[in-house]
Amino acid sequence: MAKEKAALIKLVIVESPAKARKIGGYLGDDYVVEASVGHIRDLPQRAADIPKEYKKIAWAKEGVDIENDFAPLYVINPDKKAKVAELKELMKNAEELILATDEDREGEAIAWHLVETLQPKIPIKRMVFNEITKEAILEAVSNTRDLDYHLIDAQETRRVLDRLFGYRLSPVLWKKVMPRISAGRVQSVATRLIVEKERERMAFISSAWWDLAAVTALGFNARLLEVDGKKVAATSDFGADGAVKEKSLANILLLDEAGARGLVESLKSSSLTVKSMEESPRTERPKPPFTTSTMQQDAGSRLGWGAQITMRIAQRLYENGYITYMRTDSVNLSQQAIDAARKAAKALYGADHVADSPRAYTGKTKNAQEAHEAIRPAGETFKTPGELAPELSRDEFALYDLIWKRTVASQMADAKKMQMRVDFDATTNDHKATIFRANGSVITFPGFLAAYDDIVSDENKDEESADKRLPAMTLGQSVKVDEYTCEGHETKPPARYTEPTLVKKLEELGIGRPSTFASIIQTIQDRGYVYKRGRALVPTFLAFSVTGLLETHFTKLVDYEFTASMEEDLDKIAGGEASRSDWLRDFFYGVDGQPGLNELSADLGVIDARATNTMNLSPEIEIRVGRYGAYLQQNLPGEERKLANIPESLAPDELTLAKAIELLEAPSGERELGIDPATNLPIIAKSGRFGPYITEVLPEVPVELTASGKKKKKKADAPKAKTASLLSTMTLDTVTYEDALRLLSLPRTLGTNAAGDDITVQNGRYGPYLKAGVDSRTLTSEEQLFTMTLDEALEIYSKPKERRRGVAKPPVKELGIDPTTQKPLIVKDGRFGMYVTDGETNATLRRGDTAEGMTLERGLELLAGRRAWEAENGPSPKKSRKKAAAKAKKGDTAPTLTKNVVKKAGAKKAAKKAATGKANNA
Repeated sequence: MAKEKAALIKLVIVESPAKARKIGGYLGDDYVVEASVGHIRDLPQRAADIPKEYKKIAWAKEGVDIENDFAPLYVINPDKKAKVAELKELMKNAEELILATDEDREGEAIAWHLVETLQPKIPIKRMVFNEITKEAILEAVSNTRDLDYHLIDAQETRRVLDRLFGYRLSPVLWKKVMPRISAGRVQSVATRLIVEKERERMAFISSAWWDLAAVTALGFNARLLEVDGKKVAATSDFGADGAVKEKSLANILLLDEAGARGLVESLKSSSLTVKSMEESPRTERPKPPFTTSTMQQDAGSRLGWGAQITMRIAQRLYENGYITYMRTDSVNLSQQAIDAARKAAKALYGADHVADSPRAYTGKTKNAQEAHEAIRPAGETFKTPGELAPELSRDEFALYDLIWKRTVASQMADAKKMQMRVDFDATTNDHKATIFRANGSVITFPGFLAAYDDIVSDENKDEESADKRLPAMTLGQSVKVDEYTCEGHETKPPARYTEPTLVKKLEELGIGRPSTFASIIQTIQDRGYVYKRGRALVPTFLAFSVTGLLETHFTKLVDYEFTASMEEDLDKIAGGEASRSDWLRDFFYGVDGQPGLNELSADLGVIDARATNTMNLSPEIEIRVGRYGAYLQQNLPGEERKLANIPESLAPDELTLAKAIELLEAPSGERELGIDPATNLPIIAKSGRFGPYITEVLPEVPVELTASGKKKKKKADAPKAKTASLLSTMTLDTVTYEDALRLLSLPRTLGTNAAGDDITVQNGRYGPYLKAGVDSRTLTSEEQLFTMTLDEALEIYSKPKERRRGVAKPPVKELGIDPTTQKPLIVKDGRFGMYVTDGETNATLRRGDTAEGMTLERGLELLAGRRAWEAENGPSPKKSRKKAAAKAKKGDTAPTLTKNVVKKAGAKKAAKKAATGKANNA
């Protein structure tokens, strides 16, 4: 009997497995939904990726054929070959191919690459949607379109542009600064912003001033405004450099501590008299719904999250159908969304809290693309955060809560406030006239603020507009003062960028796209240009060298206006108004007499590597950036140059001349302690890669060369110097000759056991321990290394081996209470370093993080990142075992975590990793 032919299906391809599962649930049995797991092909990343037929072609290494209209060489990603084969197999039984990737340039490019790779002989349709709900998916599959080749051209132009930029400039950095670093069209500009902010901090000079306040019996405070007609100095009188503004110098009274305390003393018996009162109504409008950028900023300021964590959690909310597409510049809402927001506001807060007419917003972002809606809850009816709480993780709930509130509030009525300002007269004992001022306000109608309940708006954070109602008063009324107080202040240097403020600045300048900000910020950290201290982004000295080189020799390429103009040009290509090849030709070869990338990157001879990597602190002391990091060099006439490493945790603005001298005068970390009586060799103490240690110095052996002139390898039996790590109680400055001899006596043999194995006592990576054959036992103190006897060791070995964790170390620092879970956050010192924990999730401190500088906000960000990672990749096997054991203890059935399960989890992790980082940035 002939084999029955299988029924034809419609093959739908999306980017991610989560998206495929959700959409597959909405479509019928006639559809098969499969994930490409991100891009299936790209420009070659390594020489090994280049096809055999292109190996000998010079331009193939760059991946762009410049002489042939900048044609890119695309190759299938090595880890996607199996996926491509799987999709081709599915297509054999398909009557239609539906490409359902995201509706943006990146998504359009992924769809095009699928078509080019799969070469389908069946009809191709492009399916687009802004949310993953049943209604939206069924609507989208019924109203498909063709591929948009203008969008594809724009994305390809961006990809080629970024490749040429990186591949032409990065080799310059390798030769002139340090190997294995990179330049990028947007990452270099973002780094420059952070470096410029640090330069401002380095140039900052702190100024001090004092002010006075009157604490009244009516329960409010009034601040001293004037003394004898002269305005008392306030924050606004100081410039960004920390000094008093020139225009303020002649008009202000700059109080010092003595002057302030003298005024307090002379005002002691004085009361305040109401001089004038001013009431003014104020209206506060709701902000527009979230764009990608404003969502990242709000999540950063409200939740303490970085941009990458925010986008990762937003991606999950989108793929699971809770919010609309989260990569958008638009502040527009569809009519459906406006109706849903107004309906929700009316039901929850009353009709009087809803705006009289639907609100429409205009985006202020430079180069904004209005193709999509703003980010909002999905569906025709917005589910409240409370309704979705059982379905969402705590981080998903927190972000959905922000999105829901922002969307609903955007269609609510204005908030009404009444602001009040009262000035008071007071006279000092020596008859000086002073004026004090009190400010307050009260919300007379909450309007959209009712949706925020627990969130204070940005406008209400400053002292001047605090929502504090002043009591009723009349002109001429005398107000008793309980006490006069004075307080000293110092001007603060400009705040460093945090992820939210950097995102805001990039958006203002029109640099990059909001969808790429998260990956840009992560890239500059991964490259070693920036690290986090708390939430602040701190540049390294390497970033100073790279930025200085680019500013000097590639000024145009790191110019803010020029970088923003490239985004405008890409928009023109996306709109079919400009030619891809013409634009790339102008950028690469130059136009109107201006040199292009090709000419700029060709003449390396003009770049002085030494000058690029040197910053002068004084005529004698230089900061140098070398292959292994930043260091200080002191050049004194007639003396040997002096070097000192700059600690990685020291920020550039903290390296003052005094600090540099301190580092140069500190012990070098290498000092001779004496002669080992057993070997007659010198013993020195020094600092190494894994910490301080002591070692013997072997005599120099003449270098032996091979016939070809190369250095001969050392023989396996060549003598090796004895070394030993310092104990936790020792430092390089305090370790003595006697200490060194004791350390070099380790490992110490105590005797043998009944089986004839030597029992030794040793100091290892994780502390002191006993060893007999393959059986080791942990000791409880380092002193036992030298006091342990054979009998004591045999006593330990006579007992069964216990897998005990020992006494838990106390917390290194308590950060405070997580406002969401009410659990305490602490910093602990673990086996593999410092980490922050809430008792359930642990997150390792990153480069630049210190226990002393750790804040509650930074701790919450690290934990949110760890939870987001676990949500994508699954919990660690150890955590899974713990949960399984807990279930078993309760009587629940829990599967055993086998090696196969762990192996599958690893494979899933690799697939997820390949799918992330959709946006290509420079």
